[in-house]
Amino acid sequence: MSIMLLNILSTILVIGFLSCGQKPHITPATPTPQAERVKKLMADTSGLKKAYFASGCFWCVEAVFESVIGVGEVVSGYAGGKAEDATYEKVSAGVTDHAETVLVYYNPGLVKYETLLMVFFDSQDPTTVNGQGPDRGKQYRSAIFYTSEEEKKMAEAAIKKINESGIYSRPVATTLERYTGFYPAEDYHQDYERFNPEQGYIRAVSIPRLKRFQNKHPELLKDKDKK
Repeated sequence: MSIMLLNILSTILVIGFLSCGQKPHITPATPTPQAERVKKLMADTSGLKKAYFASGCFWCVEAVFESVIGVGEVVSGYAGGKAEDATYEKVSAGVTDHAETVLVYYNPGLVKYETLLMVFFDSQDPTTVNGQGPDRGKQYRSAIFYTSEEEKKMAEAAIKKINESGIYSRPVATTLERYTGFYPAEDYHQDYERFNPEQGYIRAVSIPRLKRFQNKHPELLKDKDKK
């Protein structure tokens, strides 16, 4: 085998290794504590509001929002597609138009939707079209799924402010999409970063992304996440 071919194969392996689209090696065959917690949470939303955001791999986005004061829980899942169901295999293959999305349960008395928008934009590069970091495709697009005209107006104002600030050389690529439904991801995706801190993608991509956000906004962090 030639040296050139070996280099090409090595590059392919590295790219695949550092991808949220690579399925974990083990898929639980029976319900896990995470799965039971998600089911309970989806059924009991008393006192909490909901918001839906997508900005690349949901492992990363979930960890970011869970570190924020006033956020009660975050569920990884899929939104924005036209298909009547969504699974990791279908979404990661880009055949459903869904985006990897997080459902954020938050206490509006402790954190406002405008603050969640700041968390969303400041934990990614919102100018990237259909992707974030090493993940590429419409399923990794930056998107806000608004549930009311008020949320839409706040998101539009946030995008306008960023574009006018000159922080980025390119315009914000985040799409604003009306919320039409959310499918919770498979249970092994829930709290994936927390339960798999040594996984390759988590170490190389997810944790550094979380740390960049935490260093930028220490005032927003829960006590357990502060250094």
